[in-house]
Amino acid sequence: MLKPLLDPDVADEAPTSPVLTGYNEERLLTYIRLLDAAAEDADWREVARIVLHIDPEKELERAFRAWETHLARARWMTTTGYKYLLAGGAPH
Repeated sequence: MLKPLLDPDVADEAPTSPVLTGYNEERLLTYIRLLDAAAEDADWREVARIVLHIDPEKELERAFRAWETHLARARWMTTTGYKYLLAGGAPH
């Protein structure tokens, strides 16, 4: 398993692979932060700026797409992705 990064930048879109990826492993803390923000009904623009490092004032569509896809992947981690972690991580 790859070590989770503390505060990494993110791709414009999260992976949609049916299996856990190295990208997912490295962004576990990002996913947790996204889930926490969603549970608190935080404004997606603030989350994009702080957690994803994308300024929605400058790149509205990119920021929204990154937030939307990474939050979806974070939710996938809670239902499916975690099973790969328990089995030892992404198939590298």
